[in-house]
Amino acid sequence: MLNALIKSVRPKQWAKNGFLFAALIFDRQLTNLTAFWLTLGGFLIFCLLSSSVYLVNDILDKDADRQHPTKRNRPIASGELPENIAKSVTVLMWLIALPAAYLLNWAFGIYATVFLVINLVYSKWLKHVPLIEFIVLASFYILRVAAGVTLIVVERFSPWLYMFTIFLALYLGIGKRRAELFHMTTNAANTRKVLEGYTIPFLDQLIMVVTSVTIITYSLYTFFAPNLPQNNVMMLTIPFVIYGIFRYLYLVQVRMSGSAPEEVLFTDRPLQASIFLWGIAVLIIFYLF
Repeated sequence: MLNALIKSVRPKQWAKNGFLFAALIFDRQLTNLTAFWLTLGGFLIFCLLSSSVYLVNDILDKDADRQHPTKRNRPIASGELPENIAKSVTVLMWLIALPAAYLLNWAFGIYATVFLVINLVYSKWLKHVPLIEFIVLASFYILRVAAGVTLIVVERFSPWLYMFTIFLALYLGIGKRRAELFHMTTNAANTRKVLEGYTIPFLDQLIMVVTSVTIITYSLYTFFAPNLPQNNVMMLTIPFVIYGIFRYLYLVQVRMSGSAPEEVLFTDRPLQASIFLWGIAVLIIFYLF
């Protein structure tokens, strides 16, 4: 049962909460130990909140998951994890995470509460509404970034990073739905109702638009952010971002994968290499220039 519970809280998905570190890194405070520990605490709180949402989602979707070729193996849908245990663990996570969030910072607590509430509304209703679901998914990433900003004393955090986060989240969300739609068979409507509102050509058009805007937004950030070196050396990181975006697009449209971006992140070596090199370049530019 413990293994089933660990599987249900989806530890791999915690990588998304890494966006809380955006303020710490891009405001050049990574060497500030107090800010680092506060951000790490916020990260752990968001991990608890996001895992609780996955439990709620699996409880709500258990009937649809049982009709899916792979999701039927999820612990709650398969009966491996009793529903009452999942509900108890969910409440326990809320009782730990929310008070801890307000203890860290009242503003952070508000963001954490909003993050949880919108997630619950999304799991129950909004994920079934075409297009709206993409906007809501993007808001989760923005809330993570904004929550991280409240934990430290930010000097000059560029608004361009908020815009880049929005478009990157839209890009990943649309790519995920495109991959899911490709792999769905005649029972697609029963496994994810929202797929009825999409076609592959339509999603491909959305991807094309969002891909372009994502690259442009990041490029503008490297030139116009207030806390970057005056010699525009940050522009040297643009190729890594472009390759990472193109690589994921290749996986979605050529390899026909990408229905689980977190799995791609942990398994695709070229994508991992581009993210690693981008991260090293950012650290060098921010902390050595």
